[in-house]
Amino acid sequence: MIPTLIRSFELSAAVLAYRIVAFSDAANSAVVATADAATDPLLGTTGKLGGDTGDMGDVTLSGLGDVQLGGAVSAGDPLTSDAEGKAIEATVAGQRIIGFAAAPGVEDDIIPYLCAPGVLALPEA
Repeated sequence: MIPTLIRSFELSAAVLAYRIVAFSDAANSAVVATADAATDPLLGTTGKLGGDTGDMGDVTLSGLGDVQLGGAVSAGDPLTSDAEGKAIEATVAGQRIIGFAAAPGVEDDIIPYLCAPGVLALPEA
């Protein structure tokens, strides 16, 4: 069994399936949209259904989720968002992450990831 926490949020704009979403209204924590930067307040990912503006969209918040890739990743890489809400490897300290790749993949693959939202910290050189 793989317990997963999925919660519905209002979509402030259309969101595609398997995309990273972020809070889109600082005054309303129940509204999300497609993330478009590694510095956005990343929340989680949509499942196999996206949604249109005003719809309620399911977002995976913990456990194992699925995400579409925006570039090549290796299993274990920390994941952040590109400009289209696709997952890419986080490489810069201070980038927000949604978790870690649970499988390798290349651009446009849909892979599982371990949800572990946070901020990337790199060891000092």
